Amino acid sequence: MCDQDHFDDDLKEFEARGTVTRRQFGVLLGAGVAMMLPKVVDAVAVTESEVTIKTPDGTCDAYFVHPATGTAPGVLVWPDIFGLRPAFRQMGKRLAESGYSVLVINPFYRKMKAPTAAKGSATPIPELMPLAQSLNETTTFTDAKAFVGWLDMQQSVAKNRKVGTQGYCMGGPLAFRTAAAMPDRVGAVASFHGGGLVTDMPNSPHLQAAKSKAQFLIAIADNDDMRSPNDKVAMKETFEKAKLPAEIEVYKGAAHGWCPPDSGVYNEPSAEKAWSRLLALYSKALST
Repeated sequence: MCDQDHFDDDLKEFEARGTVTRRQFGVLLGAGVAMMLPKVVDAVAVTESEVTIKTPDGTCDAYFVHPATGTAPGVLVWPDIFGLRPAFRQMGKRLAESGYSVLVINPFYRKMKAPTAAKGSATPIPELMPLAQSLNETTTFTDAKAFVGWLDMQQSVAKNRKVGTQGYCMGGPLAFRTAAAMPDRVGAVASFHGGGLVTDMPNSPHLQAAKSKAQFLIAIADNDDMRSPNDKVAMKETFEKAKLPAEIEVYKGAAHGWCPPDSGVYNEPSAEKAWSRLLALYSKALST
């Protein structure tokens, strides 16, 4: 999971590689600047907007981006603990340019509108823990149904194709639970450096996800695997028993948080590998 010690350890590892200094990152992240992602080859034109979604618990602010013409499979994106911000809008737009109707939500809408992290991804984790702790199994199921339901009301979303969902850090278990909440609608689930995917409780996210009908991509940070080496084994055994396709891989050399381009441990080669596997998952699982 996200914690300040974890973040500091990862940043030291990133500095040791000589990619960028702590001061350089402080300037970039403090300004809310995200590194530019590689451009999509043959990108389609997209339409983007800020939207609000009514849920049983209030009104959620979100970013919606989709191909400018035609319909495309819907995708629900659960951000990390730093919430809805420019980096995730950039990631959502890139996915839309690849042919998907993408909704990136503010998971903390019950508490405040985005931005929810005052200094973006440079915000100290302890400041954000009250927001993260406001979410639970019940809120996730409620939100998942509301968000997927909203997607299904949009003209740009293909109703005859499954929906995908992806989560980062704390968003990983939220993506898992989305599949459990809507097993007949969600066809693909991706988790990138997800925290808390496996617990010793009967409602562990991985056990709930195994009751779905989805295909899975689980990209695990190298240092997360060092801390919890049995998690990948538990997920492999659980998904095999449920006869659900699951690509589970430890990304060697990639630290927790390596995917968002504004992360202090952003690792472009590993992030691009994860991105290519995401597109392969969606191409296969959301094709019909």
